[in-house]
Amino acid sequence: MIFQRALRRELLSAAGAVFTTLFTITITVMLIKILGQAAGGKVASSDVVALIGFTELMNMPILLILTGFISVLLVVTRTYQDSEMVVWFASGQSLTEWIAPVLRFGAPWIILTALLSFVVTPWASQQSSDFRERYEKRSDIAKVSPGKFQESSSSDRIFFVEEVAGDMSKVQNIFINTIRDGRSSIVVAKEGVIDIDKFGDKFLVMSKGRRYDGLPTAPDFQMMQFDKYGVLVSSQNGALVGDNSAKAMPLNVLLKDMDANKKAELLWRISLPIMCTLLMLAAIPLGFVNPRVGRSANLIVALLSVIIYLNIINISQATVSQGRSEFSMSWWPVHLMVLLSVIAMFAWRLKVNSDWHPLVIWSRCKAGVRGKEKQA
Repeated sequence: MIFQRALRRELLSAAGAVFTTLFTITITVMLIKILGQAAGGKVASSDVVALIGFTELMNMPILLILTGFISVLLVVTRTYQDSEMVVWFASGQSLTEWIAPVLRFGAPWIILTALLSFVVTPWASQQSSDFRERYEKRSDIAKVSPGKFQESSSSDRIFFVEEVAGDMSKVQNIFINTIRDGRSSIVVAKEGVIDIDKFGDKFLVMSKGRRYDGLPTAPDFQMMQFDKYGVLVSSQNGALVGDNSAKAMPLNVLLKDMDANKKAELLWRISLPIMCTLLMLAAIPLGFVNPRVGRSANLIVALLSVIIYLNIINISQATVSQGRSEFSMSWWPVHLMVLLSVIAMFAWRLKVNSDWHPLVIWSRCKAGVRGKEKQA
């Protein structure tokens, strides 16, 4: 009991440090990425915090899997490094005695990973898509920030306004550059207002301005003045359709009328909690180090094992999505292979005086062969 309580405290301490580190790294990367999108006019500045939260929820299952795996790996490695495992084996205990406390420590991680995979992640993906689509359906003028050049959603027009009224319906000192069919058209005006016609289309009606068509050096260059000039900035906004991909579907919708993409997504969701369980068990034998050599080699091998495991699952998901393999024959072979590998590693790392250790079995076989040779 004392060992299990001490191990639980050490695992929780390592998990807290690992999760904090991984969470800080991922949220920093997401912050830089989404702030870049906001600066480029792809998302609204006011939605940055919400989008970071949704993106972090979508990445959370992988974070929990890595946290559980690395925590167990670090604790087991430390016990070998400090020669505590030598005392453990000398007292007659086996490496398999670590399985129960590690699973008790990992049970909340496994349950939380399954909950995130099947419920929270699809919801976060749908919400993120809704935020982005809602911003895309706003009019081009509504996206413009004062004093900043802004590209339109159709990528053929650039807006610049010096001031925007509080209700976003009036703008002042307007510059619009439109390029169509290789021909440039520039409009400058002192002020403008947003007008909505009976069909719901939004127009920017400018007053007291000029329009320049073509290049000044070209023979067809035109310059004109106007009292009023209207520019279509957005058509009638349709209803939000959201993300219709399998990734954003709730589980009850995903299980209805399943096609190849839905089966591939279901394979991924099932794989995450299984992966979390198997990797924490694999971390026990993978944590072996020689105290005189160091622990760099086993950490490299362990991280490569995780990368290979993830890539094989991604390959299985891709083959199901492309219809090259059946879901029933694709979701379990990878995990069975990993389970057998874990059992083989445990067998290899069992104490040498065990009757079932591979070296002992091999010694018996050699002794048996030598005995037969002597009798002959």
